[in-house]
Amino acid sequence: MKKPAFRKKPGTPDTARGAGGTGTFDGAPAGAAPAAPRGSGAARTTRSLLAAAVVLAAVFGIAELRKPAAPAAADRATATSAQVERTAAVCPQPLQGLTGATTLTAYTPPGTGTGTGDGTAGSGWISDAAAPAAAPAAPAAPSAPATPAATGAPTPAAPAAAVDKNTAPADARLTLAKPGTPVSAPAANSDLAPGTGAVATGALAPGFTVTQTTTVTEQRGLGLSGITCTPSGTGFWFAGASTAEGRTDYVSLVNAESTAAVVDIKLYGDKGLIENDAANGITVAPGSSQSVLLPTISKGQVADLAVHVVARSGRVGAALHAADGSKGADWVPASADPAPVQVMPGLPADTSAAHLVVWAPPEDDADLKIELSGKNGWFVPAGNESIHVKAGMVASVDLGKVTRDEVAGLRVSPSDDKHPTPVVAGVRVDRAGANGKSDAAWLAGTAPVGARATVADNRGGGPSTLFLTSTGEAATVRVTASAGTGGGTPTTKEVQLPAGGTVALPAPEPTGLNGSFALTVETVSGGPVVAARMLALPTKDVPMFTVQALRDDRSTVKVPQASQDPGVVLR
Repeated sequence: MKKPAFRKKPGTPDTARGAGGTGTFDGAPAGAAPAAPRGSGAARTTRSLLAAAVVLAAVFGIAELRKPAAPAAADRATATSAQVERTAAVCPQPLQGLTGATTLTAYTPPGTGTGTGDGTAGSGWISDAAAPAAAPAAPAAPSAPATPAATGAPTPAAPAAAVDKNTAPADARLTLAKPGTPVSAPAANSDLAPGTGAVATGALAPGFTVTQTTTVTEQRGLGLSGITCTPSGTGFWFAGASTAEGRTDYVSLVNAESTAAVVDIKLYGDKGLIENDAANGITVAPGSSQSVLLPTISKGQVADLAVHVVARSGRVGAALHAADGSKGADWVPASADPAPVQVMPGLPADTSAAHLVVWAPPEDDADLKIELSGKNGWFVPAGNESIHVKAGMVASVDLGKVTRDEVAGLRVSPSDDKHPTPVVAGVRVDRAGANGKSDAAWLAGTAPVGARATVADNRGGGPSTLFLTSTGEAATVRVTASAGTGGGTPTTKEVQLPAGGTVALPAPEPTGLNGSFALTVETVSGGPVVAARMLALPTKDVPMFTVQALRDDRSTVKVPQASQDPGVVLR
């Protein structure tokens, strides 16, 4: 509430001479009778001050004019958890210059959202990114006799009807009916297909996840590409891109917001930042999608790149697709924010080659040790013990068949704990078939699954493998396979992980599975766990596969304890 202002009435002089000729102000208007004697004026002044204090007390609700006691420390620290009520994600353009088919799958785990009692209240959908439709005009009111408007005067427009952002549009590609049952649908299939926006509200919002999977059948890009769609944001890091001969890498920018975004794409190579004006000030209109080929904003061929997408205004969804001719293709997942330690789960046992790429910030070099998490804990691979990264540059190392026929997670961390430098890291993983044909996937530094994480679009018959790595002490996780898109009964399994160890298991499948299903991982006890899902769909003698990390679904948020404190007006 605005503090009341005390001021003189118009025409009131600063002083009024009393009987004794003094200059004490008593509020008498100009031209009034002489002021009352000094004692009487003092009494009135005292009464005025008391009246002002009463006004202050009435206005601000202050019981007594003294600073309130500080709240107890426990009250300040108290916070509660609340379910999210709206979740949104953005999926990149499905195909760019390649022939294939793309599937979109949406899912919300059961048992967390609040609704009307049956747990099904809320909406969930995926629709093509498009410019926001103009709000329909309100129906015209019946005409009534009125004075004709002056010539040339504009006719007032009817107020526009509000657009409900929490209701699925009529042209949605799919709608999610209830938690616990995934829904799949094909994405647009053309070189000009837009990205998509996904939204869930109410009981469908907590844990809502969307997976996009593309199978490319064209020989020059034969492979499987998968990605878990992410929320719009203002900054994204990718490690492992390239403009080398044979590579066709591009950044997909999708603006699912109602305002334009201006984006800069920063490329870092082994000589530092690659300056190019074409990479700055890229305008992405509301509801539009753009693809930016990396060779068009780079200078010459660069074998290994780190890419930083920065929205200087607005928000976008950003994804990076890498294609290495007939050697393989996939989405390069966005990395966790720069940190001294980066963990990349999901190296399959039959890895034929692994290529690590690391970026260090301009402020400092990074000396890092390389470790693998095997079945018994962390160990240093022989011949690949460390990597040095110069400030502001990218360094890489070929790790070869580093897993030696065992599943693993990979970690880079400071060689000297007293010199922690935040880095971004990613690793390319290749799998080769018996005939020499291969496919590739990219892993990135990721955060633990936390309380719960989910990945959708798992197929029956054993093509999905779940990788679980305990980054610290031993842990127990619960793995749940949902019902299928066409039916089935969910199944649950608990898995024990040794300290620092990695366990891979065929994804449990729901009983009576029909269609695809989702996998949910929950931390039951112990230390932090990172997880990844590999989907393998061999096609035409090519060991096609894709790997997605599982990340905390953040279905709840912390709400700080708040209480009324009228005394704040006195501070």
